Amino acid sequence: MVKSVLGVNHQGLRDWVLQRVSAILMAIYSIGLLAYVGCHAGLSYADWHGLFSMMWMKVATMLVLVGLLYHAWIGIWTIFTDYVKPFVVRSILDVLVLIMLAACFFWGLLILWSV
Repeated sequence: MVKSVLGVNHQGLRDWVLQRVSAILMAIYSIGLLAYVGCHAGLSYADWHGLFSMMWMKVATMLVLVGLLYHAWIGIWTIFTDYVKPFVVRSILDVLVLIMLAACFFWGLLILWSV
């Protein structure tokens, strides 16, 4: 039986579905950003600043960032659960990864909302 990443009362299916949903969200965002770059040849800093200073773009970027971090956490947790058998080592690695992901979230938040 597959254990859930987020709690002991859930099945792994929920995590699998949420990881797929986050992947679709990241794909849509990436395609949209590539379309924007393709339609605006020779982007300048002012163009990028204008794009990312819009509230809808900040919200979309934050959603994608949260989805990316959640996606990464599910993947890393699965790898650690499958391949790192000593509980103490796995727990230390989990904590280190969670600290790194939290730092990436706050760094992204700082960068995005300072525009």
